Amino acid sequence: MIWREKRVLLIILGVLLAANMVYFFTYRVRYQSRLQDREEELAQKEAELDQAHAARLRSERTYQSYRQIERDVQQVFDEHWATQEQRFTQLIAEVKRLTVASSMVPASYGFAHVAAEKESELSRRKHGAIGASEVAITFGVEGTYEQVRRLINLLELSRQFVIIDEIALASREGQTLTLNLRLKTLFRDAAPAKPAAGNRL
Repeated sequence: MIWREKRVLLIILGVLLAANMVYFFTYRVRYQSRLQDREEELAQKEAELDQAHAARLRSERTYQSYRQIERDVQQVFDEHWATQEQRFTQLIAEVKRLTVASSMVPASYGFAHVAAEKESELSRRKHGAIGASEVAITFGVEGTYEQVRRLINLLELSRQFVIIDEIALASREGQTLTLNLRLKTLFRDAAPAKPAAGNRL
């Protein structure tokens, strides 16, 4: 028969076929393993990318929050912690507006630099360290109890940086009350001019 005549060739072909099949299955298993490794690596990289994206969003939110705080601090510094020349007129206008709103308009106002009159040495050192000075505003008004409460409440809710330092309340005829108020505020000291350098001898 023909297969006996070609036996050697058929054996060689059989061996080659078997070797090819073994190589094919081995390669497929290795390829499947490598493909699975690549998929796991891809999933890991995607997770790292998501984490990096989330961290970037957190950083952007933190930066935006920092910028907002910076703007708020600058606004407080410019509007509420301004120098006396920049804010004094606004402060007086605000106090007058609140007294008119409470129907308790004083006949006059008194002003004084606290540091010049009664501030202690410790307070002077403290305020000097932060570059600030105190100014007191005093006035007396008359009105009902409801008007007094309204004026005090308006002063406490004012957007101007004003502190109720002292209150003196006395009753007069009927429902009329006499209110003496002492308000104070802080003004940022203007930046001192740098002294000119002296000439060397």
